[in-house]
Amino acid sequence: MVAIIVHGGAGTIKKKERIPKVLNGVREAVLAGWKELKRGSALDAVEEAVKSLEDNPLFNAGTGSVLTLDGRVEMDAAIMRGKTLDAGAVAGIWGVKNPISVARKVMEKTDHVLLSGEGAVKFARLLGFEEYNPVTDERLKQWGELRKKLIEKGETRHWKKLNELITEYPEVLRSTVGAVAFDGEEVVAGTSTGGVFLKMFGRVGDTPIIGGGTYANEVAGASCTGLGEVAIKLALAKSATDFVRLGMNAQAASEAAISLATKYFGRDTMGIIMVDSHGNVGFAKNTKHMSHAFMKNGMNEPEVGV
Repeated sequence: MVAIIVHGGAGTIKKKERIPKVLNGVREAVLAGWKELKRGSALDAVEEAVKSLEDNPLFNAGTGSVLTLDGRVEMDAAIMRGKTLDAGAVAGIWGVKNPISVARKVMEKTDHVLLSGEGAVKFARLLGFEEYNPVTDERLKQWGELRKKLIEKGETRHWKKLNELITEYPEVLRSTVGAVAFDGEEVVAGTSTGGVFLKMFGRVGDTPIIGGGTYANEVAGASCTGLGEVAIKLALAKSATDFVRLGMNAQAASEAAISLATKYFGRDTMGIIMVDSHGNVGFAKNTKHMSHAFMKNGMNEPEVGV
């Protein structure tokens, strides 16, 4: 039994005309991953699926990442192999097209797990990743509008009104992307994000935190999306795999993980996707939307939802 599931981020898609485009994006990503999975590698499947989402400017990862308060792109990504517990991650990286691929190189070429900022960029250049500008015109426009509103409300010192701005532009808050796959031998999980619009420079969310937003072991793998600080505080990706170890399948574990997030931090905070070592897929959210798509044995076309 083999399986793969992807997500394009949890939150609210305010502009309804974007929904078909987002659904097509996750469909294309899961098919890209499925192609590699049929060749036998969950690791390649996860990387290719996440790269597809990073290359799609609709999503907040890679091309189309959101901007920090000072107008920069600082991207995070992580990938983890369940069989060996090998993991690689980058935080606050810029100037690369596919952070997930740099994260994989951290896992394969170094003795470290996480490289950040300028060090992550230097490492990427050392390994031949070319200079690339992921900023799109749409994100620049959104950044300008949001920053202007923040300044006009006089909240640059206190940040109290940032949630009000996010209410006006909910689609740009939580658009982390991720994939989890099982190739019959091991589970692999990967996640990538541009973070949160107008985030403090240097802020790192849950995506590159192993156990927070990304985790895989011999029983299951998980990729989280939503408010990164929530996933970090709950070690949510690791907690979700613990539920599988206790006897739940991927779907029940996903629901249990989101119940945990809701209990401690309320609704509209988190989403999660999972695959377990029996090839079961799972997904859950306490937000209005979470675009996702999955494929497993016996399916001719992906199942897609939002």
